[in-house]
Amino acid sequence: MAGSGQAVAVFGAYGHTGRFVVAELRDRGYVPLASGRDAGRLRALAESFPGLDVRPATADDPASLDRALAGAAAVINCAGPFAATAAPVIEAALRAGVPYVDVAAEIEANADTLAHFARTARDAGATVVPAMAFFGGLADLLATAAMGDWTAADEVHVAYGLSSWHPTAGTRAAGTVSHERRDGRRVRYTGGKLEYHQDALPSLKWTFPEPMGVRSVLGEFSMADVVTIPSHLAVPEVRSYMTVEAAGDLSAPGTPAPAAADERGRSDQTFLVDVVVRSGGEERRATAGGRDIYAVSAPLAVEAVDRILGGRTRATGAASAGEVFDAADLLRALSAHLSVDLRR
Repeated sequence: MAGSGQAVAVFGAYGHTGRFVVAELRDRGYVPLASGRDAGRLRALAESFPGLDVRPATADDPASLDRALAGAAAVINCAGPFAATAAPVIEAALRAGVPYVDVAAEIEANADTLAHFARTARDAGATVVPAMAFFGGLADLLATAAMGDWTAADEVHVAYGLSSWHPTAGTRAAGTVSHERRDGRRVRYTGGKLEYHQDALPSLKWTFPEPMGVRSVLGEFSMADVVTIPSHLAVPEVRSYMTVEAAGDLSAPGTPAPAAADERGRSDQTFLVDVVVRSGGEERRATAGGRDIYAVSAPLAVEAVDRILGGRTRATGAASAGEVFDAADLLRALSAHLSVDLRR
């Protein structure tokens, strides 16, 4: 079995995504070490996963993080807001000499990780992969696979076709932190850099592959892809779009958290991520569809850990998914969780 009994620490293991990660690790033969600041919630989690090793720790207590990572082969950080947790957990991973993966969707937190740990992690021969999740990692893998042998492109477009979006408490907390960091401004990637603005988001139409077809979307609905994709691909423009229904769900304060609709705990939300790369008059496209954006982050993160531990990487240091892994091969490996169409 893939994990061969290796231990992987999960910080924020009792959170919505963290629970999916713990289950995915177990399914793949790893031994999860559940960590987080709330000892009571860790104990409750252990009731769902008999025999689970729980290790309380807080981001502001380095010694507790060191204890949490003792004996681990890697760590997956699922505890947002990542503006507060990413750096301390990465530092603990570097002290322990183990790779770090997180599921951060926060734009600024991911930019900080790539900027602040690029040299430190590379000098240590360590691998640090932020945003290895639905937002950030998946579109980066799709864009990288679509680029293929192109060394540069004019623009990358990422369109999110979500049937709905019931945000978790973690998503709402991270959104609040990001909003405060930006002083309420919006962000986009244009002209080769992140740009903050207060313009209204444009309403547009996007033609998704069938059966979704033409849908109304909000343009410049920037997610972590505006950090991950241009961190290693030579593209000056990264533009993203979100179906208006999902954007409305996210903005409405009364939208409930996701509810389990199957035996795996997944909600009934479906998604299609449609990535178009353009260079001159040519266009390449890659799409991925599936169910539950939070649940699918677990196989993405665990597959990343599996490849790092197995030596199937293309880069060390702090880098995004598309730079570290063989993008097309990784996407194909997730066929049980994603339907992928790579067209060049």
